[in-house]
Amino acid sequence: MSGDLAMTTTRDRLLDEAEALFARTGVAAVTTREIVEAAEQRNTSAVSYHFGSREGLLRAILVRRGGPIDHQRGAMRDELGEQPSLHDLVACLVVPYAAALADPGGRSYLRIVAQLRGRFAVWRVESDVTTTKGLARILDEIELRPDASAALRRERVVALIMVMTGTIAERARSIDEGLDPELSHDQFVANLVDMCSALMGAS
Repeated sequence: MSGDLAMTTTRDRLLDEAEALFARTGVAAVTTREIVEAAEQRNTSAVSYHFGSREGLLRAILVRRGGPIDHQRGAMRDELGEQPSLHDLVACLVVPYAAALADPGGRSYLRIVAQLRGRFAVWRVESDVTTTKGLARILDEIELRPDASAALRRERVVALIMVMTGTIAERARSIDEGLDPELSHDQFVANLVDMCSALMGAS
């Protein structure tokens, strides 16, 4: 095994194990030692070596899953043309994001993001543009839709993110625990899009 391949394998192993631990135990509760041990690495500073810090590892997890989701969001938005409905804009947010429910790693990502919802106000200023360009574009359009004050519109966008991430994370948890959801995936997504659209369009 070449050095580059070994480094890639170690990095991916750390990402995989950290992702699962963060989702299951909680981002704040997991130590770097636990991550290193789960990844079966002898070097106790493996996280620092590959990611710079624990926070760097978390960012890498978010980029790995969030980048493709954001790309799909942007592609969906491009297909809508110049005057999309509020419902269609909300669907651009929800549909690609909920698609991550299909595999265990995606569900771990969804459960991690839900734990970080409190950072949303800061995120809109400090986020990595490479993984949130489509998201930011769509949210900016959605925020202009309600006939309300700027402060109220911003509050509703935060509520939209809370509802979307929290609801999808709860479904991810249920699936991981072997529970059988009452709604099919398509029914779940359609209902969530309707709910979030109603939230943003309330008079």
